[in-house]
Amino acid sequence: MSSLITPGLVILDEDLGTDRAAVIRRLAELVTASGRASDTEALFADAWARESKTDTGIPGGIAIPHCRSTAVLEPTLAMARPAPAVDFGASDGPADIIFFIAAPDGADQAHLVLLSKLARSLIKPEFVTALREAPSAEAIVELVDGALADEPVAAPASDAAGSAAPVADAPAPDAAARPILVAVTACPTGIAHTYMAADSLVAAAKRAGAELHVETQGSSSVTPLDPAIIANAVAVVFAVDVDVRDKARFAGKPVIQAPVKRGIDEPDQMIAEALAAANDPQARRVAGDGAAASTGTTTDEHVGQKIKRWLLTGVSYMIPFVAGGGLLIALGFLLAGYKISGNATDIILNYSLFNLPDGGLGTYLGAVAFAIGAASMGFLVPALAGYIAYAIADRPGIAVGFTAGAVALLMNAGFLGGLVGGLLAGFIAWALGRLQVPRWLRGLMPVVIIPLVGSIFASGLMVIVLGGPIALLMSGLTTWLSSLTGASAVILGLILGVMMAADLGGPINKVAYAFAVAGLSAGSATNQAPWEIMAAVMAAGMVPPLALAFATVLDKKLFSAAERENGKAAWLLGAAFISEGAIPFAAVDPLRVIPAGIVGSALTGAIVMGSGVTSQAPHGGIFVFFAIGNLAMFIVAILAGTVVSGLLVVALKRWVRRRPVEGADTADSSVAGATSSAASASSVKAGVPVAAR
Repeated sequence: MSSLITPGLVILDEDLGTDRAAVIRRLAELVTASGRASDTEALFADAWARESKTDTGIPGGIAIPHCRSTAVLEPTLAMARPAPAVDFGASDGPADIIFFIAAPDGADQAHLVLLSKLARSLIKPEFVTALREAPSAEAIVELVDGALADEPVAAPASDAAGSAAPVADAPAPDAAARPILVAVTACPTGIAHTYMAADSLVAAAKRAGAELHVETQGSSSVTPLDPAIIANAVAVVFAVDVDVRDKARFAGKPVIQAPVKRGIDEPDQMIAEALAAANDPQARRVAGDGAAASTGTTTDEHVGQKIKRWLLTGVSYMIPFVAGGGLLIALGFLLAGYKISGNATDIILNYSLFNLPDGGLGTYLGAVAFAIGAASMGFLVPALAGYIAYAIADRPGIAVGFTAGAVALLMNAGFLGGLVGGLLAGFIAWALGRLQVPRWLRGLMPVVIIPLVGSIFASGLMVIVLGGPIALLMSGLTTWLSSLTGASAVILGLILGVMMAADLGGPINKVAYAFAVAGLSAGSATNQAPWEIMAAVMAAGMVPPLALAFATVLDKKLFSAAERENGKAAWLLGAAFISEGAIPFAAVDPLRVIPAGIVGSALTGAIVMGSGVTSQAPHGGIFVFFAIGNLAMFIVAILAGTVVSGLLVVALKRWVRRRPVEGADTADSSVAGATSSAASASSVKAGVPVAAR
């Protein structure tokens, strides 16, 4: 039998209320009480953060809240069959079967396969019916173990009236006449929705008389689709919440793309749309491997949106280099002082643990940390350029982009050179990929021709034409930032603070963050302005969730029960610099929450820049305190912004209303405020206002 679930992890026919947050917390408590998790609050916070991104309710009265968490000690299932049912955002109503999947960050493949197998079993009507009719927790465990062991589910002892019957499949036409479709399903955690969407789409394709092959890009091992099957497919379905790996394999195919949850909720519609796209010469097609769609290709993205996506892709891949490198450099300074930057290389080459330099062990270890951090930071510009090019031209653009970024570094063009070099390399690689070449040459294009010719043109232009002017511009920008003092620094901090709180992780927030991260490599002991900008951005981004957590404590009556639960998680999210912790509040009441957050964040940014606080870490909030210069003022600035925003939120909720709030603490408002729908959250992130309560 599987050890994933025990009778002690099952709740049957209890009234758990109508607040999904309370249900998730109760299940998290069961997991911790069973000794399978170390911290209920940490597990709940991770599960609630996942729930806030996308509703986990699916049609058929089922919900699968799930998460990966460092608090989980071993993969675990907890199950509730509440009475009454609880709304988890499914289109057809509340859920009366709730499985909570808790996976450790480093769960082994065998357990991940079992967890995904359970999720797939919940698509089967006979399994769900058996769960509803099980008389005891032991019976539930037996059913789950049977599903995980691929054993057939026993029929219920008696047929309950109104039980859902399996949907009959339409008669399949001759296999030779069936159109072939391919699909990729993927969700952020890769445990549940990935596999449920795959099974739902396969069943829908069968009903439509089509043949569907699915690649599940989940947490367990991924088996790529056979290239021959892809070649014969008439269309592609992407039911994904994350980027599709190796998308270039599907280049030129008509594509239907939607969030993974739509693959569960509306599989028949997605399959119908894919079959229609296969016969539509104007249908959107997959671009990749440097090849664009045919002349009939259309796209929903404007040029500005494409450029933003390309740049943010480069920044997202660059951040790990900056995070690791920046923290190691900060650790080196902590151990050996700022002067270590001048002789770290000499120390690590000429000394060892058995032959310590002047200053002893601290100096030696500081030199090691600084040297490793500096090496990591050296990849910043090449990685930025390489992955911008990758976003434009897929894998053939990586080598061209990295080379252009290295040349930008050579020319002292800094991160601006990386941005320009990445765009240039990406466009050149993309254009080369569109060339019609003989069949015998096609295999050499992505691995030889595009990297060689693309590097010659992109890097050549950087050296001969663009590198010098960009280096002058970068030098001027560095000089200007270094000269910021007094009022000018305060104004810059205020602007950055406004941007960080304006859309809570949306495009404006990301522009400010990308500006700060990209400039980190230019910081030094003699030029700390880039570090000050990073500190202002990080501190300002911490304020909105902290302020709302403070507000829920300051006046609980103004917030629903679910918002108060969100407030508990927001303390940790804000402290860790996760601005999205404020989104559940902003989704419900944007016209009061967002302005209040902007005021506090602007104040924090201004204080940080005005007092010379620095941060060599691009993320982590208060948990990277050792990388913060003038830590006391960093904390003072955050506290000031938190208090101001928190008080302002309370004031606006008390006295600025379009109409009175009725039943703020009722079950209905708890559910309404508990989690925004995916559409509401997206609207807030995109800056689209929603009417205030």
